[in-house]
Amino acid sequence: MKALVYTATNETVYRDEPDPVPGEGDVLVKVAASGICGSDMHAYHGKDERRVPPLILGHEVAGTVMSGPREGKPVVINPLMTCGRCAFCDQGYSHLCAERELIGMRLAGAMADYVTITPRNVIEIPADMDFVEASLTEPAATALHALNLARMRSSRPLAELNTLVIGGGAVGLLAALLLNMYGCHDLIVAETHGERRRSVAKHVGCRVHDPLNDPALAADSFDLVIDAVGGGVTRKTAMAVVKPGGIFVHIGLMDSAGELDIRKLTLFEITLLGVYCYTPADMRAAAHAIATGVLGDLSWVETRPLSEGAQAFRDLDEGRTQAAKIVLIP
Repeated sequence: MKALVYTATNETVYRDEPDPVPGEGDVLVKVAASGICGSDMHAYHGKDERRVPPLILGHEVAGTVMSGPREGKPVVINPLMTCGRCAFCDQGYSHLCAERELIGMRLAGAMADYVTITPRNVIEIPADMDFVEASLTEPAATALHALNLARMRSSRPLAELNTLVIGGGAVGLLAALLLNMYGCHDLIVAETHGERRRSVAKHVGCRVHDPLNDPALAADSFDLVIDAVGGGVTRKTAMAVVKPGGIFVHIGLMDSAGELDIRKLTLFEITLLGVYCYTPADMRAAAHAIATGVLGDLSWVETRPLSEGAQAFRDLDEGRTQAAKIVLIP
């Protein structure tokens, strides 16, 4: 089969790889669409010790089952595999399982013609669902999980909260679309890239903020802040603008630099929520939301052939594309 292989820092190569052989009980999926995630870029930059080259990256995937009881069915893949036996798995928090494993991390990922996965990690989708849109299920589930955590911590409905989303990439944009769906109209998305700001304004219809050129956002002004970037600068901004008693949701993992204002966190009872992935229920809900069109026009996604994946990584790295998401098509 053909695959896009991460071979060294800042290098991916489109080449022949052996066809994957499903393990006992596993299924083979023919990949129809595979998105490039921020964590794939993190690996590309050599900043993820868990992703060791040579490795096929990719975990945002939709395709068709080629073996097993669901043969011929269109599916999205829940890329997070867990033990299914521990206390976390039993209680519905399988994403916190100590034995969790993600395709495209230590196991071969989905930037290829085929990928193998356990049957419980495939989610059937409607036969007429667009595979490119379906591949957004994984980042949409991450955004949905973050908002569910915020909803459980908030004393008021999300629709009533003055909210800031930092980052107009896929997760930030999807979080804004979900908030819009929930009726949250007091919403700002902060994004440094002009084309992404314009895309957010067009597809979400909310206010946008340019952190580089606009006046700074007022301190202590947001009930809910969602950092979908996760850098030292964005964490500092988030802590500065969150209200006393507010909620700061941290999704992104760009770096671990900088300090967190622990004094404000403590004295003003800020709720800090770390977000890792999603539950299986989040994945199913996200797939349903996309399939039913409640997230609106998803034309902000850019598609490229898998054979041009190396150039897509270079373009993302060098800022030559402003697309919130690039999806590769084998």
